[in-house]
Amino acid sequence: MKITAAVMYEQGLPKPFEQSQPFRIEEVDLDSPGPGEVLVEIRAAGLCHSDLSQVKGLRKRQLPVVGGHEAAGIVRETGAGVTHLSEGDHVVMTVVSGCGVCAHCRRDRPALCQSVTAPRTKGLLANGQRRLSRNGAPIYHYSGISGFAEYAVTMPGSLVKIDPQIPLDVAALFGCAVVTGAGSVFNTAQVPSGASVAIIGLGGIGLNGLMAARVAGAKTIIGIDMRDDKFPIARELGATDTLRADDPELVEKVRVLTGDGVDFAFEMSGAPAAMKSAPDLIRPGGDVICVGLGASDARYDFVHATLVSQERNIRGSFMGSCVPERDIPHYMKLFTEGQMPVDRLRSSAIGFDQLNASLDRLDSGDVIRQVLLPHGTL
Repeated sequence: MKITAAVMYEQGLPKPFEQSQPFRIEEVDLDSPGPGEVLVEIRAAGLCHSDLSQVKGLRKRQLPVVGGHEAAGIVRETGAGVTHLSEGDHVVMTVVSGCGVCAHCRRDRPALCQSVTAPRTKGLLANGQRRLSRNGAPIYHYSGISGFAEYAVTMPGSLVKIDPQIPLDVAALFGCAVVTGAGSVFNTAQVPSGASVAIIGLGGIGLNGLMAARVAGAKTIIGIDMRDDKFPIARELGATDTLRADDPELVEKVRVLTGDGVDFAFEMSGAPAAMKSAPDLIRPGGDVICVGLGASDARYDFVHATLVSQERNIRGSFMGSCVPERDIPHYMKLFTEGQMPVDRLRSSAIGFDQLNASLDRLDSGDVIRQVLLPHGTL
């Protein structure tokens, strides 16, 4: 079938992106789903900082590629052998999908499954197939999703069936922002009631982490960002305190609020300056949870003696250490109960014609979560 999609042919184009146009809106060819594959009509796709990182060339991709990895839609066709999804099902599309049989998957760590990661780094689906092309030339898949398109062929493991009553422009955020932010709190750190927490970076992922910390019962939740205009919504969603990331007295102010530092500092941005300050915010025995992804070759320094003598921990959390089929329904229940108002994070709905300009807004920090509606409406 012929579909409209946002195709990236080159990484590292200069800002403003509205002028350099890293995404070209084109008509491309999408094959029918093969055995074990699913055709999804994309109804909404979130714009994430990971998309911005790809545009900037911080992490390389097989090109040309149809972008987008956080999406929701409706199943329109299933290939042979697909049994747990049917035409008309509403689904969240997520990057995390394991093979189900390797050691990582058996330990409920599908985000670490290498048999899925390997083909995806080549721009293929998890089964090694490619279903996109233009004029006979190959176009590649982005993280097995390629949500910046009217339709996508993907694998069932990348899809989680959801209640059709949940708006799809909200549901899309659960595919990355929610599972990454909330999962880092619930799964990776397992924040206990009464803990003290610092959330560094109050974008979509950071604010989901902040809401999860409140649900977990954290006593002190400090929201930290470079922009004061992020603080009102942070307080509304559960922050007990807010501080500027560039405040020269940041560490001292955190210690005043907590005594000797927070139990957990969640670094949500991947920014070098944030990673530098995060270890100084935790108490002896505390944890830095690294959630944001920076450049693939980024290096960070830390004081080794302090790490050892004060038994501090620096840990990674990829996609919230999530098990999508377990976690997404749970987080959606928290949303429907009003405990995690994810819908508050939507900044605006956009069409294909606004996609490149939306990257500029994301880069400037003016927005939290913009949502692409590939068909112009839900």
